[in-house]
Amino acid sequence: MAFNLDSKVGDLLDNEAARTALDKHMPDFSSNPQLAMARGFSLKMVAGFSAGKITPEMLTAVEAELAKL
Repeated sequence: MAFNLDSKVGDLLDNEAARTALDKHMPDFSSNPQLAMARGFSLKMVAGFSAGKITPEMLTAVEAELAKL
């Protein structure tokens, strides 16, 4: 399965390699308790709700890593 910024957060968290990529570039992302509500949203959408905590640079790094999976 190919992952990108439009992938649902739940799908990313359920895949060990994708979850590792998220936590590498966004420390503690997968352990955030608020993610339970965001599992059905795309990563890009969640970033928009993050009040700047997920930066464009973080998204670029995650996107590059996800493309390798």
